[in-house]
Amino acid sequence: MNKAKKTLKQGAWIQLILVIVIIVFVNIIVSFISYRVDFTEDNIYSVSDDTRRMLNELDDIVYFQIYLDGSLPPDYRQLKIATREMLDEFHVISDKVQYKFINPSQSDDPKERYTIHKNLEERGLVADQYREDNEEGVKFARIFPGAIVTYRAKEVPVQFLQPERFPIPLEKRIDRAINDIEFNLSYAISLLTNEEKPPIAFIEGHGELGPRETADIMRTLQDNYTVERVRLNEEVNSLTERVADDSGDYVIKNKYESIIIAGPDSAFSEKDKFIIDQYIMHGGKVLWLIDPVFASMDSLSYTGATMGITNNIFLDDMLFNYGVRLNTDLIMDLIALPIPMVAGSTAGQPDIEFFPWYFFPLVASDTNHPVVNNIGAVKTEFVSSLDTIMIPGIKKTFLMSTSPYSRRLNAPVYINLNILDEEPDEKQFNENFIPVAVLLEGSFKSLYRNRMSRALAGSKEIAFKEHGKPTSMIVIADGDVIRNQFHYSQGYPLPLGYDQYTGETFGNKRLILNAIDYLVSGSEIVTIREKNVETPLLNETALKGNEFIWRLGNSAIPPLMVIIFGIIYIFIRKKRYTT
Repeated sequence: MNKAKKTLKQGAWIQLILVIVIIVFVNIIVSFISYRVDFTEDNIYSVSDDTRRMLNELDDIVYFQIYLDGSLPPDYRQLKIATREMLDEFHVISDKVQYKFINPSQSDDPKERYTIHKNLEERGLVADQYREDNEEGVKFARIFPGAIVTYRAKEVPVQFLQPERFPIPLEKRIDRAINDIEFNLSYAISLLTNEEKPPIAFIEGHGELGPRETADIMRTLQDNYTVERVRLNEEVNSLTERVADDSGDYVIKNKYESIIIAGPDSAFSEKDKFIIDQYIMHGGKVLWLIDPVFASMDSLSYTGATMGITNNIFLDDMLFNYGVRLNTDLIMDLIALPIPMVAGSTAGQPDIEFFPWYFFPLVASDTNHPVVNNIGAVKTEFVSSLDTIMIPGIKKTFLMSTSPYSRRLNAPVYINLNILDEEPDEKQFNENFIPVAVLLEGSFKSLYRNRMSRALAGSKEIAFKEHGKPTSMIVIADGDVIRNQFHYSQGYPLPLGYDQYTGETFGNKRLILNAIDYLVSGSEIVTIREKNVETPLLNETALKGNEFIWRLGNSAIPPLMVIIFGIIYIFIRKKRYTT
C-alpha cells in the first residue's frame, strides 16, 4: 500500500514538473510572437490595415502625452481606458509609438495648476468644465480630454472631446470620442509625418457659396489641407501650370489635388468650363454641389410663397458628358427636416411648433461605401434628383438617396407654406430611394474632343488632352449640403450640419470631409474615420435605488463562484481517491 502511495506521489510530482516546464516553454515561445485575437463584436481592439501600414512605416519615435489621469469621473475613465487600449495596440504594431498618461491637476499649488492648464490651452487643448453633484455638494473640475503628440521637432494637439457650442449629453460625447479614437490618433501621426498638406481649392466667380457660408468646413479642412479660393477668370493657368520634368521637357501639372464647386447660381463661360475639363483630364478631382433648381427660403419666409425655377448655369452638357444628369425637379419627402412655425400665442408670447418641411428631405445611404458609411442622415434644402448615363469605362456608385416616401415636382414649382396646414396625401409620396449623390470613377473623355481646331489642340501652352487620366468626382444635387447656418441673434457661423432650430446635428460635415479625403487620398483615412464602435450603456432605471445590491453582487459573486468551484473540486477529488 505504501509503495502504491509513493508511486502515485511520484507520478503527481512528475506531472506537476511537466506542466511547469510546458508553461515556461510556451511563454518563452509566445514572448517572441506578437499576435492578438479580437473577440469583440465591434472589433474594438482591431487596428485597421491602413493604420497598421502607417505605423509600420514610422522611422522615428512618436510620443503621446495624454492628459487623462488622476481622479476622473466614470465617463472620462471609460475614455481613458479605451485610449490606453488603442495605444497598446499601436505599440504592439510598432515600438516607435510611446505614450505617457499625465494628470495636469496633480499639483496642490493653485498657481502651478493654473500655469500648467494655461500652457496646455496655448498648445491647442481645450478643457472640459465638469460639474458633479453629490451628497457633499457641487464639485467643479477642469479636465483636458486630449493629448499632445510629438514627432522629431513637431507637435500637434489631439482633442478627443470636441468643444460644443450647444449642450450635448456627456455620454454621447464620450461615445463619439471612443468611436473616433483610432482615427484621432492615426490622424495626428499622419499630420506629423506628412511633409506637406495637399492643396485644394474652392472655385469662385459664378455665384458660388462664399467664405462665410463655408466658414466651418473650410476651418476644418485646413487641419489637413492647404485651402485656397480660386477665381478662374478664363485664365488657362488658373488650375494648372507648366513644369519641367526630369528630362527637361515641360508638362502640364495640376495645382490642386481637388477642387470644390459649391452652389453656383451664375452661368459658366465656355472658357471656364474648358479649364475645369482639362483639369479633370490631367487627373484632377472635383466635388460638385449643384442646384439644378433655384428656390429661396428667404423669399418664402417673407411672402409665404416662392417659385422653384431652373438654375441655368450651363454645366448640364459637361456633367452629362462625364456620366451624370441633374434633373430640373424638386424632391418632396415625408422624412424631412422640421422647421419652426408660429402656431398661436400664449400670454403675449408666440407658440412655436415644428412641422416637417417636405422640401428639406433628410437623405441617407444604404451602401457601406467609405464616403457615406456610418455618417447618419444628411439635411438638404430644395434638393433635386439625378440619373447616370452609360459611359464606357466609368464606374458609378450612388451615395445618398431619399426615403421610401418621396415624390418629384418638375420645375417650375410653386412652393407655399400653406402645405404645412394640410395633412399630406401619402399616396402621392410613392417614389422610393431617389438618388441625389453619385460617385464617378474612371478615365473621362473631354467635353471638347473633336471641337478644337488643330492649332489649339496642338498648342504646347494648352496641352489639350482628349482622354483623361484615371480620376474621380462626386456630384451632389444640392449646393446647401455644404452651407453652414448662422446664429440667429449673434450672426456667427455654426458647425456644418448643426440645425439651431431643432438642436440636431446631421452628417453634412462628415459627408464633405469623407468626400474630400476619398477624392484626394482614396479610402484609407476615410475607412479609419468611419470605424463604428457601439458602447453598451447601463440601464439607469434598473440601477436607480438598487446601487447597494448591484455593488454587492459585483464584489461578492466572483469570489463566491471560486469558493463553490473549490468545494466541488475537493468533493470530486476526495470521492475519486477514496474509491
